Amino acid sequence: MPGIPSLTMPFAIKHRRILVRGVNWLGDAVMTTPALLRLREFLPDADIVLLIHEKLGDLWPDHPAVDLTLTYGPDTSSSQLIKRLRRERFDTALILPNSFRSALEVWLAGIPRRVGYRGNGRTWLLSHAISARPGSRPMRKRSPKEIRQLISQPVAPPTSGPPPVHHIHHYLRLTTSLGARPEPLPPQLVVGDEIIARVRKRFGLADGPGEGPLLGLNPSAEYGPAKRWPRDRFVAAAIEIQRRTGCRWLLFGGPADIPLANEITAELDFALRQGNAPPSSGVLNLAGLTSLRELCALLKCCRALLTNDTGPMHVAAAVGTPVIVPFGSTSPELTGPGLPGNTSHELLQSHAPCAPCFLRECPIDFRCMKEITVEQVVAAVLKSIASP
Repeated sequence: MPGIPSLTMPFAIKHRRILVRGVNWLGDAVMTTPALLRLREFLPDADIVLLIHEKLGDLWPDHPAVDLTLTYGPDTSSSQLIKRLRRERFDTALILPNSFRSALEVWLAGIPRRVGYRGNGRTWLLSHAISARPGSRPMRKRSPKEIRQLISQPVAPPTSGPPPVHHIHHYLRLTTSLGARPEPLPPQLVVGDEIIARVRKRFGLADGPGEGPLLGLNPSAEYGPAKRWPRDRFVAAAIEIQRRTGCRWLLFGGPADIPLANEITAELDFALRQGNAPPSSGVLNLAGLTSLRELCALLKCCRALLTNDTGPMHVAAAVGTPVIVPFGSTSPELTGPGLPGNTSHELLQSHAPCAPCFLRECPIDFRCMKEITVEQVVAAVLKSIASP
């Protein structure tokens, strides 16, 4: 590929112990899996060791691209981590994050070949500094002033420059520099039958004739409120979908989402009782109750997931569950679920001229999300679960 230093022949022959410095966010970690799978394909006999934050360790059991995970926590100092990496005697480090610290730590660990993106003051720490993909467009936050200018125009200005490139390709470009193939694969996480059986038993999830479909509901988003479709619309859509399908809702969330999940559960329970829903339907509030591994298994159990643009969205797609996502402040072209163009997912967007703004909070009237209606979301979910 033009513009990428080639390491292919010496790399393939000499380098058999590879450290991959992983990323720290759940959704980003899932989006690295195509690159890791291509690296495994290129070097099937190499030892590929993933260095990852302990909060993401449960993503990787049995993953075909990774032989071993090394984890660190919030109390792990850089000196402790560097000593550990020195003991492992890696030949090569593939640095997926763009941070200065991630490059400095592998340099201080004495790993001879250090491959990562140039910039952020760290280029001198890399033995092979890779340039960004030509024409790539970063996720630039719009200013409130720019947003007001955009919405004041009667017609949205045409988009200039090259089309956005999905973040999957950001990581693939690094493994391509080592000689791996550049073609994207679908993000993949592995969930075995044993963990699925265990979570079904733990949470009383029947799987037999006469049972309504299991559907997932993920109404939060860690990044900020600008990524969240309004709570009352999640509730209204869930009630209507349950009425038309007899589904059972699994309500997902982390510990910080427990108050929101409790409110939604109470509203759904009340509405379902008023509607005389069958006993096999209803809502199971799982907020704060699951490990990451259990979350992966429960998402795989779902027929579909209605979610904001957040980490569990990527997890669901990577375990094979269709997702329905209202997008507002972010861009499905850059960070959408699964392989770009996968028609099993329903990605809804408004025509707000200020979207995507990539802000945590909307500085105006939240029109990008409010223009996505309950009726649109209900139709998208019903379409998704009707597909074979």
